[in-house]
Amino acid sequence: MTRRFAEFPATRTRRLRRTPALRALVREARLSGDDLIWPVFVCDGAGVTQEVASMPGVIRRSVDLTAAAAAEAFAAGIRTICLFPYTDPALKTDLCEEAWNPDNLSNRAIRAIKAEVPGISVMTDVALDPYNAQGHDGIVRDGEILNDESVAALVKMALAQADAGADILGPSDMMDGRIGAMRTALEAAGHQGVTIMSYAAKYASAFYGPFRDAVGASGALKGDKKTYQLDPANAEEGLRCVERDLAEGADMVMVKPGMPYLDICRRVKDRFGCPTFAYQVSGEYAMIRAAAGNGWIDGERAMMESLMAFRRAGCDGVLTYFAPEAAGLIAKGWE
Repeated sequence: MTRRFAEFPATRTRRLRRTPALRALVREARLSGDDLIWPVFVCDGAGVTQEVASMPGVIRRSVDLTAAAAAEAFAAGIRTICLFPYTDPALKTDLCEEAWNPDNLSNRAIRAIKAEVPGISVMTDVALDPYNAQGHDGIVRDGEILNDESVAALVKMALAQADAGADILGPSDMMDGRIGAMRTALEAAGHQGVTIMSYAAKYASAFYGPFRDAVGASGALKGDKKTYQLDPANAEEGLRCVERDLAEGADMVMVKPGMPYLDICRRVKDRFGCPTFAYQVSGEYAMIRAAAGNGWIDGERAMMESLMAFRRAGCDGVLTYFAPEAAGLIAKGWE
């Protein structure tokens, strides 16, 4: 529909920008702590913190400190936390058996967080790379990532996380058929209430480097992930993957990375109308932090603008390492 507006000066669009109150009144997208999912890295030990050099301000925490951090985040208005383990290299194998160990780092952290903060929603990562001696998201044999064998392992991993009390499973592996297999297994095991947020459109991106440092996968990775993650040039393929995962039983979908793929976020939301999320990945975070640290940009403003961009693009929420800082600014009435 073509809209006609009165000519200037009868129409002055600046009138609605004149004061903070007017700008707030007509604001099209809003950001709250409810929209933020905080990714947290878990390491072994007790009372342990470890800095992630390539992600200034981000640390790994032992299980006890992760539970305490979850409590602080919940009090600050963040309702969901997402766990990523830094697994002892000695536990990494070609068959990734540690992934479904009921007492692995992630599962211990789930139980500790739910005991400390029953009201918080705990999301997990379902992929084999933290447990894989070769650093891949699936099982590797003779240089090939095996899809069906990987799916069987991922199902066992998903069930172990559900048993531990996870609220949201986040399959990030990009193996074909894994959502349907997980949903079937969850139903059969009595986990009908466990939700799946599929990394449905996950691209083979250069923006993941610092994350791999954070989970200790950088040195282990042999080759690349281009046979299972999406080609950055392909939008329609991403939409097909989203459609497939929804058909198989995903409750929510994710686009990853975030800001370089806002067009995908918008198209997913417009086409499917489903709960749509984006992951503001480690490289995006590190670039903003580095530029701010050098005085090249206003870090707080760039952070908040970047998060609002996801909401404007149609996302219902965003996974971001900025979550605690952003929630604090929101609570203070950031405009």
